[in-house]
Amino acid sequence: MAQPTALPVIDISRFRAPGTDREAFLAELRSAAHDVGFFYVTGHGVPASLQDEILTVARTFFALPEARRLEIENVNSAQFRGYTRTGTEHTAGGADWREQIDIGPERAALDTGPDDPDYLRLIGPNQWPSAFPELRDIVLRWQAEALRVSREVLRALAAALGQDEGYFDRWFDEEAAVYVKIVHYPPRADRHADQGVGAHKDYGYLALLQQDEVGGLQVQREDGAWIDASPVPGAFVFNIGEMLEIATQGYFKATQHRVVSPQSGVDRYSVPFFLGPRFDAVVEPLRLPAELAVRSRGVTDDPNNPLLAAYGENALLGWLRSHPRVAERWWADVLAKQGAVR
Repeated sequence: MAQPTALPVIDISRFRAPGTDREAFLAELRSAAHDVGFFYVTGHGVPASLQDEILTVARTFFALPEARRLEIENVNSAQFRGYTRTGTEHTAGGADWREQIDIGPERAALDTGPDDPDYLRLIGPNQWPSAFPELRDIVLRWQAEALRVSREVLRALAAALGQDEGYFDRWFDEEAAVYVKIVHYPPRADRHADQGVGAHKDYGYLALLQQDEVGGLQVQREDGAWIDASPVPGAFVFNIGEMLEIATQGYFKATQHRVVSPQSGVDRYSVPFFLGPRFDAVVEPLRLPAELAVRSRGVTDDPNNPLLAAYGENALLGWLRSHPRVAERWWADVLAKQGAVR
């Protein structure tokens, strides 16, 4: 099969449009998710004004004095919420050259006991900057729209796999573990230091990304080469997560991707949204139609990144690995159990 040179474009409005050739649409979506694992989504209905607002608040927050940003530093949150300084999140063993805010659903922390799953401690409140109160409303409105679009894409993917389009819905109620990152990539500190974010896969079901005009996201092909996911005005970039790879027995595959730091004098802003299920979700392989099952590639077997069918366990491992300062402050007991004390 020829290797792709650009990401496919999927108009999600065709999924519901009267008179649409539904089977042709589902075939295009199925091919994008199977062959590449990344694709642009247009026709999503998110107002352009809200897309502009979310990038404006990103630029505004990261222009605040450092003391104001550190007011909500994530080391103050057992749930890994809040502001992360540049160079303190780690991917693929290296420090990422970006600063960000992590935001999840607005929920109270649970009063957990020793017999409760550790991942339940990930549930809790967000941190919001007192110097920029408008951020909360705009982010939560954008988060709600990103959730709506992501669930529509997930329903379309279920239909493309020969399932009822509501197949995945039971794991995506009001307890679903969705979250948003608001990200600033400063210019690279050294012309040879290009890791904005190291190569990785996402561990939920789907990820949605709104980019600014700068670019820097790259997607790895099967032959190891990298495709630039250049910004397309108004479009979101979607990619398959590890939980969907498990559910489809590798028919859909989570794809390695990275972000290359901007050049000197250039700043990049982006807002990714991650569609995760309830923490207690356990992914069960679905029964694929025979013509699709023969093309399943099996779930990736990587000893450095084991894929766990229990979503809460998978998510917790990802947070502990990515944010060592938060892990050491709030999760020392879990690190000790894992034999991961430094």
